Parts: sequence; structure tokens; C-alpha cells
Amino acid sequence: MATDRSAMAQLVRDLVAPLPPFFSPGRARLRLGVNTAHYDDTAAELEAFARPLWGLAPLGEGMALWREGLAAGTNPAHPEYWGDIAEVDQRLVETAALGFALALAPAQLWDDLTGIERDRVATWLSQALDRTGVDNNWQFFPVMVGLGLRRVGVPFDEKANEARLDRLETFALGRGWYSDGPSAQRDYYVPFAMHYYGLIYAGLSEDARAERFRERAGEFALDFRHWFAADGAAVPFGRSLTYRYAQAAFWSALAFAEVEALPWAETKGYLLRHLRWWEGRNTADRDGLLTIGYSYPQPLLAEQYNAPGSPYWAMKAFLPLALPESHPFWTTQETPAPVVDGAVHQPEAGVTLMRSDEGRHVVMLSSAQHNMWARGGAAKYAKFAYSTVFGFSVPAGSYGLEQGAYDSTLALSEDGQHWRCCEVPVGDGELHLRWSPWDDVAIETWLVPHPPGHLRIHRIVSARRLFTAEAAFAVNRDTETGRDRGPGYAWASSDQGLSRIEDHVDTEWPTGVRREGEVVQPHPGTNVLVPRTILPTLRGEHDPGEFWLTCKVTGSLAR
Repeated sequence: MATDRSAMAQLVRDLVAPLPPFFSPGRARLRLGVNTAHYDDTAAELEAFARPLWGLAPLGEGMALWREGLAAGTNPAHPEYWGDIAEVDQRLVETAALGFALALAPAQLWDDLTGIERDRVATWLSQALDRTGVDNNWQFFPVMVGLGLRRVGVPFDEKANEARLDRLETFALGRGWYSDGPSAQRDYYVPFAMHYYGLIYAGLSEDARAERFRERAGEFALDFRHWFAADGAAVPFGRSLTYRYAQAAFWSALAFAEVEALPWAETKGYLLRHLRWWEGRNTADRDGLLTIGYSYPQPLLAEQYNAPGSPYWAMKAFLPLALPESHPFWTTQETPAPVVDGAVHQPEAGVTLMRSDEGRHVVMLSSAQHNMWARGGAAKYAKFAYSTVFGFSVPAGSYGLEQGAYDSTLALSEDGQHWRCCEVPVGDGELHLRWSPWDDVAIETWLVPHPPGHLRIHRIVSARRLFTAEAAFAVNRDTETGRDRGPGYAWASSDQGLSRIEDHVDTEWPTGVRREGEVVQPHPGTNVLVPRTILPTLRGEHDPGEFWLTCKVTGSLAR
């Protein structure tokens, strides 16, 4: 159980222990399974090789195989050479872990290399300094390489990295928030990429920029703490959820960079409770290897850039192991989060976080985010609500409500079989959004927080006859304790709690449409927290013209 430094160190060892049998003969690649990502197998095997170093380097032990592989993978004459780095290349992503590891653990990875091996490592990594990359958090990867080269005494021209850092700082939005490049995304890439790399830079540098990174992180901490429930669960939202523990990596980096934005006991609590939340969840296969998925192996959740080694980005959570045992982060006793129940609006992200049940349940209401590039992006960003207790679901298809798994959204259909939902909302940051599933269908949606529930109000103007289906949170079918449906309502309960949706007629809104309640059984493997679910849903049929739908959705914990 993750309660102190020794327990965290053991968790790193436990995660790494299953890997050695899967090393290639030259140790430069880890072959953990069949590559399913958009990049080539060599890059995927380099990814699996590099990502454990995010945890091993702070631990400062157990890297002999990685040192051997580093020498082979950077040798163009070796059969396991990783290949040259292209302008936009997964190899560039993984150079960040290698540069970071050299910066933190040169005695483990560098000192015992021969002179020619050192030259090859430096030459291969230095390619990153000349590559364009993507205009987002990728600009940090050459910066991480630079930190490593500087630590081992390899000279390089730092001007390009200074320009990259200048560019990265232009993504600051205020109040500690960044965008991940020029995009609408305000997801976990803000804490576990933009802030994380900036705090590593700050922890290893002493300049004005490092101080700015610290100041922004200190501000962000005040908002980010609301993304975690009292038991350590983080709101499942956005892409790359298969990185799991990395959701709490920001708290690790905050400690590493000596940013006491909150009392050390509070920061420590957010990190260790999150690690404990993962204990006992089905995240590994029979060999002990981390799987694609979130709370269980779930291939449907994967993005197109997830290869078998991708989940080992989870190792980013262990950065405080680089701190001595005498550091106050370790010597202080963790304390519970002092955040009280209620609603907190975060306009930079276009979300409102609602806490209820003494902080044990957090629901994010979202109105301004979208990502159509990532597989399943509409479900991961553009649903109305995301819950630490009930999670959210990704679609298995669009034919039938069972395939679509349309929890926490409004789905529409012309024939009652093929469904569309909100994909690219245009929001104003105030829980008001506009969206159009067809060119001649315009929808305005308002979300009104009312912990532990919320109201949804939709104004729909349609030139076509429509079927609608609007759902609450999905609940665990395997532990179902009850369900019911009727005119204007549906509910279901399980060991998680109660999920209920009901038409809400209020004279303030021109409503009057009554829908029929139904409990839908989505396809298995769609929900991120449990493999089989049921879904309280309201269904309606509507003639062309203007009509309004208003409902109240409640998700409450089991008593």
C-alpha cells in the first residue's frame, strides 16, 4: 500500500519486475505485445524500453539492462538500432525519458559506458535538438534531452531550446493554466505534460524561467486539487487515460521542484491516495504487464498512438523518489483534502467541478472541449458530465443505443437506430454550448450545477423529425441492486450508487415534452470503470420545429 517513500519505491520495483523476460537480446527493445499504434514496431519497442525510466531514474537503481540497451539502440551498426529520428516521430517523444534519466541518474546509465558508446548516445540524442516536433508539449522533449546532455557534460547549442521554451510559455492562459499547444484541449496533458516538464526544468535549473514555471504550477494546484475525490480517484476525462497513475504526476513534480503551493501534507495526500486508489484494480495481464485500458483491460479505450508499452507513462508519478528521505514531503504525515462540497467553475478549461458526499464523489460538467483527432474523442471530451464514481463510456459503434453507450449526453436519430451526439461543441466557458448533429438541426444546451446532481436544458430547432435519447450515468450491471422506469423517469442502482434521470418541468423554461424512461444495456467493455453496465435513459419522438428538453440528472453514492 502506497503510504510512504519505501512503499512507493517498492511499487516501482513491482511494476518493472515483469519486464526483463521481454527484452530483446541486445536489451535495446522491450517487446510487450503486438504493435497497434500508428508508428512502426521499432518505435513502439523503444517506447516500452524508455518509459519505465520515468520511475527508475528517480529511484536510482535497477537500470543495468537499460544501460546495455542504451548502448545498443544508439549504435547504427547494431541490429537493434532505434533508427534516425524524423521531424515528427515517436522516437522524439521517447528521447524525453532518456534525457531525463541521464539528468537524474548518470551513474546508472552513463558512467560505465565506454567512450565510443557515450559518443553514440550523445549523437543519437542530439538529433532531437534539431527536430521540429509538434507545436504543443512536444517542444519540451528536446529540452529534456538538453538537461540530460548538460548533466553528463556534452556541449550543445542551447539557443534552439531557449526558443522552444519561449514558445511553450506563450501557451500560458492565466491562473496557472496552459493550453497544450494552439488547441481547445484542457485535459490531463496540462498537468502531466505541460506542468510536469516545466517543473522538471525548474527543479534542475535556476533562472527566471524556472521561477515562472514554479509560480504557474502553484496557481494551477489550487484548481487541480478539485479534480480528485476524497478516496484519491481522479475524474476520468479526455484522452490517454491508459497512462493511469500519471493523472497524479503533477503532484510528484510539484514536490520535485520544491513548490509548496499547498502544505506538503496535502500535496503528499493527493499523490498517495491516488496511487492507493489503483490498488486492486485489474490493470495488468497474467504476466504482470500493464494493459491498455483504465480500470481494467479495455482495448476499446485505446487511442491510435497506444502501443503495448504506452501505459508505462504511469511511471511519471514516482518523481518524488528523487527527493531524500529527510525532505518534508516524506517526513510529514499526509492529511485529507480540505476541499469542501459544492461547485467550482474553472473558466480556462470550460468546466465546473461538483463535489458531494463529503468529497467522495466528483462530477465534472464540461461545455467547451472537443477532440476529433483522437479515437473516441467525442466521448472523451464532449459529454456533458464525467464522474469519479460512474466514469464515462466510449462507443462500440453508432447502431443502436447499446452500441453507442450514450451516457451523460443527448443522442439523436432519424430512424431510431443510427445515432448522433454532441461532437464539436462551441462553448462560451459558462456551461452553455451550441452544437449541430446535422446542418439543419441546431441545439443549444445549458448545464446547471446542483450538487449532487445537475440540470440539462436543450433548445432544439430541427428541420427533420427526430428521435432522442438522453441518459444519466452508467452503473455496474454485475452488482445491480435495482432499476425502474416510467413516464418521464428512469433509474438504476448498484454497489457504486444510484443514477437517475427525470424530465424536469420548470415554468422558467418553455418545456412540456415528456419522454419515456428506459434502462438500456450498453455493449460490454464500453465504460472506463466497469466492464458491464446499465444506463437509465429518456427517449422521445419529435416533429420538425422547435422544442425544448429539460431534465435533472443525479448520481449519488451507495449508502
